[in-house]
Amino acid sequence: MTKTVNHWIGGKTVEGTSGQYGPVTDPATGAVTTQVALASVEEVDAAVAAAKAAYATWGTSSLAQRTTVLFRYRALLDAHRDDIAALITAEHGKVHSDALGEVARGLEIVELACGITTQLKGELSTQVSNRVDVSSIRQSLGVVAGITPFNFPAMVPMWMFPLAIACGNTFVLKPSEKDPSAANLLAELASKAGLPDGVLNVLHGDKVAVDGLLNHPDVTAVSFVGSTPIARYIHATASANGKRVQALGGAKNHMLVLPDADLDAAADAAVSAAYGSAGERCMAISAVVAVGAIGDELVAKIRERAEKITIGPGNDPASEMGPLITAAHRDKVASYVTGAAAQGAEVVLDGTGHTVEGFEDGHWIGLSLLDKVSTDSDAYKDEIFGPVLCVLRVDTYEDGVALMNASPFGNGTAIFTRDGGAARRFQLEVEAGMVGVNVPIPVPVGYHSFGGWKDSLFGDHHIYGNDGVHFYTRGKVVTTRWPDPADTPAGVDLGFPRNH
Repeated sequence: MTKTVNHWIGGKTVEGTSGQYGPVTDPATGAVTTQVALASVEEVDAAVAAAKAAYATWGTSSLAQRTTVLFRYRALLDAHRDDIAALITAEHGKVHSDALGEVARGLEIVELACGITTQLKGELSTQVSNRVDVSSIRQSLGVVAGITPFNFPAMVPMWMFPLAIACGNTFVLKPSEKDPSAANLLAELASKAGLPDGVLNVLHGDKVAVDGLLNHPDVTAVSFVGSTPIARYIHATASANGKRVQALGGAKNHMLVLPDADLDAAADAAVSAAYGSAGERCMAISAVVAVGAIGDELVAKIRERAEKITIGPGNDPASEMGPLITAAHRDKVASYVTGAAAQGAEVVLDGTGHTVEGFEDGHWIGLSLLDKVSTDSDAYKDEIFGPVLCVLRVDTYEDGVALMNASPFGNGTAIFTRDGGAARRFQLEVEAGMVGVNVPIPVPVGYHSFGGWKDSLFGDHHIYGNDGVHFYTRGKVVTTRWPDPADTPAGVDLGFPRNH
């Protein structure tokens, strides 16, 4: 009998009632191992209603109560790292070490939420006028929703709900239906930590569930991470309904390699950043821009390293890269490689025919390396979201920056150089939200915010860090005037001498 992943609503597992289910596969075998319940509009309403009811008390709970729960939650997550990682590997396919890294990055935000007391401190100005004080405070929003992608089924949800609930909100999480189990375990552990029923709910589904949350009058804010077309839709729809939105979209991250760079370090970085997690991450380096005469040597070094990567099931300790999430996605990624030569690229490595012995039905693809790629080719213009690295050649630093800034995406970028002056210019001139200097994947630590520019972000706030706290709260300013105690009317004695 096929296992079913159901919803988590009001502090307990709730079986799906829509009669609609989605398949969940093991990417290493291609076999359907699980089905996930897909929510109806009525089930969306039930999840939001549970969150709204919980907000009546959680929204007025003390900071001490919230942080006590979060500290216990952090300890439970730490104790269950392997369990969460195993679910990620089973349904997403990434190797166990990558999955553990994902959990660790999510834990950073839980730890930030544990220290929310300092983030929520207000401001006070006294005596702005005679006997007038002005204070600024931040308060929670109410019910907020998170819609998260398949590529980080634990980390991205933890980028959202810990801060949201630490700020006093309640949360409805709609994870990807492709790998849903990790989200349920995160919610179950939160309940064991003492999180009151209904504060964190997990609603599984497809577009019906997404649209239900975007249009629900009791949802005040929506956080999203996914592709640019969907991010644009999420932002437009939720904003039209009066909700605040942070919608993080797709990327085409570039790595500029200057002639003075340590090419061995640059090649190591390019391989790990392009092919780690099988390229299924929005911060993957998918385009290396080689400046000057170093192109041939750099490509040779990347090829040498890429050919040594071991591909296999994620639960095999020897594997360094796993399969892609679905067969359809594998075929789409492969199409960019098979069509590259016709669009002028030199195919240095073609991974489209790769299989793994004993797992022939898995969603396998090998590492692909395309050189001398043109900016008008599909492999360059589109977010491939797979283990395909494009190398572009330019003559000068200025040409490289101009090429990168012409991209509609502006998520992350990197420069490899030994020259501090060049690095300083780059970080000021490049049009991207996150910049690495000799760091290929510049994902900020938890107390700095994550987010891109241009078509990589819709909305005003980046995710987690200070921006995350501001997104999940709203400001209020209070102006106060009190009469002096000495002016108290006759008949009321406060122990102050009378002024008359």
